[in-house]
Amino acid sequence: MPIVRQSLDETDQRIAAALIASPRASWRAVAVCLGLSERTVVRRAGPLYADGTLRATAERNPIRFPHLVPMALRIRCRPERIRTVASTLARRADTLWVDILGGGDEISTIVFLDGTEARNRLLLRDLPATDAVHGWTSHTLLRVFPASLNWGARLLDDEEAARLGVRPFPLSSPPPAPLPSADLALIQALTENARADYATLAERSGTTPRTARRRLEALLHDGTVRLVTETDLALLGLRTKAQLWLSVEPSALQAAGEQLSREPAVRFTAATTGPANLLVMVTTTDLDALYRFLTDTIGAMKQITSVDTTPVLATVKRTGLTRPGF
Repeated sequence: MPIVRQSLDETDQRIAAALIASPRASWRAVAVCLGLSERTVVRRAGPLYADGTLRATAERNPIRFPHLVPMALRIRCRPERIRTVASTLARRADTLWVDILGGGDEISTIVFLDGTEARNRLLLRDLPATDAVHGWTSHTLLRVFPASLNWGARLLDDEEAARLGVRPFPLSSPPPAPLPSADLALIQALTENARADYATLAERSGTTPRTARRRLEALLHDGTVRLVTETDLALLGLRTKAQLWLSVEPSALQAAGEQLSREPAVRFTAATTGPANLLVMVTTTDLDALYRFLTDTIGAMKQITSVDTTPVLATVKRTGLTRPGF
C-alpha cells in the first residue's frame, strides 16, 4: 500500500507547486525557480514521486480528437453503495474525474467517451443496469476554457513562474489530421508517466529520443495534450473543493467562461448542455474563502442568473488517476 502523507513542510510544498505548474521541469529548473540548491530539489522531490504524493500524467484535449465525446455526469446513488459505484467508475479507462458530492448520495464524473456508441452504452446500458443508481443527468462539454487549465501557475508568484518558463495552455484550434501511430503511442506513454525520459518515450513510440522530444514539443504547442502533476491539494493548504453549475445568459456565456477561467480559485471551466450551461470547479483554502468567491466574484457577475453550489466530499479519481483508498 502506498504511504498517504498527511502534510508537507514548506519546502516540499514549494517544490510540489513548481512541479504542478511545470510537470516536466528539470530538477535544475525547479531549483532556480525556487532559489534552492539542485541537490535539495532532488532529495525532496524523488520521494514525493516514489510514494505517489506526486504523480505525473497527460490528458488529451478532446477538441483535437474529434471522435471523443466529452461529458459531465451527475449520478444519484444509494448512499450505502456510493463508494462502490464511484470505485467502479474510477476503474473505467474513459473516466477522468470522479468525485463524491453533496450529502454523499451523488457522484460527479467527467468522461471522454470513445465515440457515440460508447456514449450510448454508458447511458442506455451500463448505468440503467446498476441497481445502486437512482438516476443521472448528462451534460456534453461544448467548450473547455483553456485559461483554467493553467491554474497550476497560480500557485507560484509571477517571478517564479517566469523563471520556470511556464507557458499558458494554447487556445483551441481546428482538429488536425489523424495522428500517426507513433504520436498515439507517445501520448499513451505520457499518460503513464509524463516525466519519462526521452529514451523511454522513444522506445515506447518506436522513434529516436530526438524525434520523441520534437513530437512532444509539437503536441504541447498545438494543445493536443497537456501535462499534469496530480496531488492531494489539501497538502498545499487547499482543503475546500466545490462544483458550481451556473446558468448564464447565452449571449454572455463566452465572456463569463473566460473571466471565471482566469480566477485563481478555478481549476476547470466548461460550457455545457443542460439547464445550467457553465460548469466551474473551484478549490479554496477553506469555507470562508469559498463563501467570498461566491459573494464577491460570482455575485458581481450579473449575467449569471442562478448558481448550484455542491461541495466535493471525496475525490476518487483525478486526471485519469485513481486516488489511494479507492
